[in-house]
Amino acid sequence: MSASDSPGAVRAARPSRRQFVADLLGASGLVRPFSRLRHALARDLVILAYHRVLDVADEDAFDFDLELVSASRAQFRAQMTLLRERYHPVRFADLAAALAGGPALPPRAVIVSFDDGYDDNHRFAFPILRELGVPAMFFVSTGHVDSGLPYAYDWLVHLLLCTRAARLEIAELGVDLELPASRTARRAIAADVLDRMKAVPASVQSAIVERLGVEWGMPRAQGHPDCRPLSWPQLREMHAGGMEVGSHGMWHNMLARLAPADMQAEVAGSRRAIADALGASCEVISYPVGGVDAYDAAVIAAARDAGFELGCSYVSGTNHLPPREPFALRRLPIERHMDAAWFAALVGMPEAFSYTSRRRIG
Repeated sequence: MSASDSPGAVRAARPSRRQFVADLLGASGLVRPFSRLRHALARDLVILAYHRVLDVADEDAFDFDLELVSASRAQFRAQMTLLRERYHPVRFADLAAALAGGPALPPRAVIVSFDDGYDDNHRFAFPILRELGVPAMFFVSTGHVDSGLPYAYDWLVHLLLCTRAARLEIAELGVDLELPASRTARRAIAADVLDRMKAVPASVQSAIVERLGVEWGMPRAQGHPDCRPLSWPQLREMHAGGMEVGSHGMWHNMLARLAPADMQAEVAGSRRAIADALGASCEVISYPVGGVDAYDAAVIAAARDAGFELGCSYVSGTNHLPPREPFALRRLPIERHMDAAWFAALVGMPEAFSYTSRRRIG
């Protein structure tokens, strides 16, 4: 992906090529007919991947990971309205039923999914989905739902943005540098640190975040209103309102980075926790982080053994019907820099308008 295609690029300064072409197609009215032709020929399933729906008035003043903000409320409403008008929003349960010999999915089927389980999913996304009659899947990390603890990776970004420390030293990652005053520069450092974190075991990742929090006087246990996980009462309300709830592990650990016994316990334990709390079976798992290094054959085997029927990655793409790899379903990441024209083109012609997300935590 070139710099001009980066979702972090400032559109006003230099629109990306995808944005430029999407604007042209949107203005010409060609997106809809091209989309219908493409989906008629492809007959595949589009799964959209969101994280947070949140209005950020001042990005400089936002103390957490901006890359996790998928859309504002206005953007999200417009996106869900487009899906309702031009596509057939379906549930993972519909896909599972089709694979089991039930009714086939309708043409132009789309599934909406959310990773992590931030409480703004309940405050802002859920009311819009319920009003418009669009179902969605919310993949939650059950340990965070139980404890209310902020997500470790996002808390690390918070620490780096807000600390008054002059220097960052993380021996485990080979990081030793001065911390600049600029928040933009600190976000770039956070991106690099999070990328490096993926290469070390989950226990080391957690230890790094906890240690920095204690050293800098911002322990994760203190929490923050802008980084709260969903609660079980909220999830029960959402489930009763027609939404699906799936597993995102227990502690948002990269499952492939865990010891086998710990990985199996996370997979099975998260499914059991959701079933117990909601009184309904949990059939789908989304692998935390979700890239090709976040899950492997052992993780897929553990998911099957635990009783899951489907598994989602964070690898960009669509899915043939029936899926060739039902435990490695691909999704299209939705990011806040996508305007209405880009979103319409992305869902309508994903091969031309999608890209590998720069997000580090799925």
